[in-house]
Amino acid sequence: MTVELQPEFPHRTRKKERFPLQGSRSERAPAARARRERASAVPYVELHAHSSYSFLDGASLPEELAVRAAELGYPALAVTDHDGVYGSLEFAHAAKHFGVRPITGAELTLADRSHVTILVETAKGYANLCRLVTAAHAQTRREGKETQPPADPALDQRLLEELSEGLICLSGCARHGLAVRNPNGAARLAQAFGRERFFVEMQRPYARGDARRNAGLRDLASSLGVRTIVTGDVHAHNPRRAALQDVLVAIRNSSSLDGCEAERRGNHESVLLSPAEMVECFRDDRAAVALTVELADQLQFDLTEELGYRYPDFSDSPEPAIVQLAHVCNRTFEDRYPKGHKLRREARTRLEEELKLIDELGLAGFFLLHWDVLELARECALEVRGRNSPRHALPPGRGRGSSVGSIVCYLTGLSHVDPVGAELSLGRFLNRELDSVPDIDLDFPRDIREKLIVAVTERYGRDHAALVASFSTYRSRGAIRDVGKALGLPYAELERIARVSEGWNAKRVAEELQLLPDADRKLLSPRWRAFGELCHEIAGLPRHISQHPGGMVISSRPLVELVPVQPAAMAGRQMCQWDKDSCADAGFLKIDLLGLGMLSAVEDCVDQIARLQGTPIDLSRIPLDDQAVYEEIQRADTIGDFQIESRAQMQSLLRTRPENIDDLTVQVALVRPGPIQGKAVHPYIEHRQRLREDSSFLPPVDHPLLADCLRSTLGVVVFQDQVLEVAIALAGFSVGEAEGLRRAMSRKRSHEALEAYRSRFVEGALRKGVDAKTADMVYDKLVGFSGFGFPKSHAAAFGLLAYQSAWLRHHHPAEFLCALLNAQPMGFYPPATLVRDGQRRGVETRPPDVNISAAKCAIEDGTVRIGIDYVNGIGAEDAAAVVAEREQGKPFASVRDLAQRTQLSEHGLETLIISGACDCFGLPRRQLLWQLGLVPRSQTVPGSGGEEKQLALPLDPTAATPQLPEPTVWERMLADYRTTNLSVGVHPMELLRAHLPAGVISSRDLENMPDRAQVAIAGMAVARQRPATANGVVFMLIEDEFGPVNLIVPPSVYDKHRAIVRSEPLVLARGRFERIQRNQNVLVRSLETLGPLARRVSEETEVGASLPGAHHFGHR
Repeated sequence: MTVELQPEFPHRTRKKERFPLQGSRSERAPAARARRERASAVPYVELHAHSSYSFLDGASLPEELAVRAAELGYPALAVTDHDGVYGSLEFAHAAKHFGVRPITGAELTLADRSHVTILVETAKGYANLCRLVTAAHAQTRREGKETQPPADPALDQRLLEELSEGLICLSGCARHGLAVRNPNGAARLAQAFGRERFFVEMQRPYARGDARRNAGLRDLASSLGVRTIVTGDVHAHNPRRAALQDVLVAIRNSSSLDGCEAERRGNHESVLLSPAEMVECFRDDRAAVALTVELADQLQFDLTEELGYRYPDFSDSPEPAIVQLAHVCNRTFEDRYPKGHKLRREARTRLEEELKLIDELGLAGFFLLHWDVLELARECALEVRGRNSPRHALPPGRGRGSSVGSIVCYLTGLSHVDPVGAELSLGRFLNRELDSVPDIDLDFPRDIREKLIVAVTERYGRDHAALVASFSTYRSRGAIRDVGKALGLPYAELERIARVSEGWNAKRVAEELQLLPDADRKLLSPRWRAFGELCHEIAGLPRHISQHPGGMVISSRPLVELVPVQPAAMAGRQMCQWDKDSCADAGFLKIDLLGLGMLSAVEDCVDQIARLQGTPIDLSRIPLDDQAVYEEIQRADTIGDFQIESRAQMQSLLRTRPENIDDLTVQVALVRPGPIQGKAVHPYIEHRQRLREDSSFLPPVDHPLLADCLRSTLGVVVFQDQVLEVAIALAGFSVGEAEGLRRAMSRKRSHEALEAYRSRFVEGALRKGVDAKTADMVYDKLVGFSGFGFPKSHAAAFGLLAYQSAWLRHHHPAEFLCALLNAQPMGFYPPATLVRDGQRRGVETRPPDVNISAAKCAIEDGTVRIGIDYVNGIGAEDAAAVVAEREQGKPFASVRDLAQRTQLSEHGLETLIISGACDCFGLPRRQLLWQLGLVPRSQTVPGSGGEEKQLALPLDPTAATPQLPEPTVWERMLADYRTTNLSVGVHPMELLRAHLPAGVISSRDLENMPDRAQVAIAGMAVARQRPATANGVVFMLIEDEFGPVNLIVPPSVYDKHRAIVRSEPLVLARGRFERIQRNQNVLVRSLETLGPLARRVSEETEVGASLPGAHHFGHR
């Protein structure tokens, strides 16, 4: 039997879109009969297999195990990953799709470090397994040390004995099994589980001592009165992955293959063998082999069936949930639409219709749950902001996504955009053909979000709420470094390859290796050839678990009975063991509490304005038609503005010239992969230009039936909603069918899946009088739109925030820059570029000063003063402590005074001096460093845990400070960049300008160059983009002392100069200057690094390492 592994697995789509295996009982019956018939003919079933979710141990994805099991004829297969069910649901759906019955289990680590294999028999058993895994992880992160690597899971055997109902226990693997390591412990488990649910597990890894060990296990089973059973301890689906499994073991042990020989398996036997091969391995244990089939038939629990999840739906209240929701909405309605409001009647009608639809769908509790979370966010905001903070004029969070189109969301505070006034549709969010709960995404300032996640967990209980998991998978750079280290390859060579790698797809590392100048020499080495092959194999495998940015699951039934929960790497947080796809497949409701850096910046900006001017700003009441703001936007003077600051947005703004908030809504959604691939960008820009020239111009559409739904976007598809509207208007789709098409696009299904909708689309269009050629052309555009795009409601929410940020930048530039610096990392530009942009706009930035600076950046006499925590090596707590000491006592008089009055580390004090934060002491920086070395400081007494200190003797230095040379201007500038990631003084290009080759011009000179002129221009790299939609073209943004310049690097030039494009901070580009209307670019012909020139001029060896790295965006 051969099963082809598809590139996209259909089992990862939503439950109701799956295949006949998920259909009616009559549909499933033949498949079940076929499995039973096959099971009766198969002599063995594998009950102990590890997928790649046994992190850095299993070498195959769950899908790969399922496919291989089907090829080998297995009727069933158990995946038993180490201390978790991370990939169990993924495996269950894949296995059922390929005709293999999935068995759920885990290999648990006991407190004595021995292992047992646990298999699930019943739903009660699955709940017990989840509780056991949760308990095993409970103490893996120490309080106060959550960010440190977690300890290994460990389960108290007594708890396993207590929660044994519904579970089958095997005695564990050949190396670490309980029966091998602790026979007395195995005896206790045999007594707890009983003869029919405890089995002594035998394996044959073909290692020394196999026969002796298995003989001892047979004797143990006989003495305990239990049976033996055979398992394969599978760690790979195919022999070709066995080498990768060795590499994974080396990575897990932070070693090379040579250095972890004892931990490795020593051969390639731990792969999924055929049933016949397993029978051959255990010719003397036929009964133990046959028992696997008997036991597998007993393990009928199906993880893909209903688990009993319910979210809190407020159904236990005296009033029905829909009545409660209506009360909440009606209370706010009078404030939002008072008597006399022009939209009051329309809004009332829409509210009543929406509440009726919500009641029909049974979603009132869903909305109340989100409203309850938002009310909890208000409490967190009060705690974070303080009672008298001007930030209270701002909502605690804002909605995004399609939910912004709901008036119920608007009235419950889950959205800040009036959907009636903005003419937003509801169908993308709610419709009668909805087959799953909709998504409501909420954005919060980071400080509020941090409190809220913990508060939600505490409100609903730690057994009922957790973050969703995310799995970090191997991409190019991680694969290069980890695989290369395991193979013992030179570190410097690996770093060189990692820097020039695309950074995304590890499958291409072997190709990238061939692009290196010394590729021929490297590929003569078997080790380097294996390196490329192993990077290909490891691509996409999960490396470790991490927490989702903000997705939370809340359950009315204990969540720890539905999926195991474990501590996260932040205090007070915990996460379940499933990612968002598995949570969706299980029917869990995921609430997204997302942190948005711009919201943090806006709140900080509003706070600073209020403190300086005494009057808070209400951003909900600022004019939305401020022409001065739109003039800046139309000039693409938008560095730091939310969503419209990127290079691509700036290029577009110069041509679209938004004039109002509706134009900004379109603009935010326009520069996205969906509209770009759907060929909407250039027609939209052209239609806007023609409309400016002729107000009577009517944008053309592909068919008159599309005129209404594409009117707001000038005849092209820009929003996700318009996919639905086009399908309904042109092809007669129902709302549910249209949403199915949109979802198929957003889930990036195979070409065949999208083409399956084409016939339905064309047939519907023909019935409405549309010719087949036009229908196919429109459908092709919709398929092109299948990349990432925004719904209009999401774009409206982001467009409003884009305008508000632009308004603050225009009217309060210093406060806005200060807030942006405090909110880093975020946005398109590094702090150095934000500071340079502020200087060009008249906003001065001053360096950090230990006697003036606050902990964070702050406004000082109309300028921005860099905060102490901006200095690398000085954390937020250290910075706050320095400021508190200064304010409680007096300004620091010297380095000695600073060192003795604070608890800063030696490194932190040195960094403060090098950054210029101690220049206030009036001495050169080298003299200050000398003095620091002579300061007597209290020392912790060894062995006291920091509780006891040896006080310093108050002695003055006995030697005079020698005369030390002053730092050069290069040394000071590089020190600024190295210690604060920015420089408020001279720009590197200003120092290099006089030494550049003849003919190199500046960004200021470029303004006067004619179109298509050959130019040479130099600058510091600010950002690099290689969008997937650009066919290999790289867009670079460089800046010199006068301003930024856009470079377009064709694929051929990129391939030739990849190392320069990807890693050099100072570059010289030669090419053709192009002026297209108001857009200016340089089409690059060649590139060279200015690193050697900078090192020669500065007499410094580490210029490039000190300068800030450019931001990378998009497909790399």
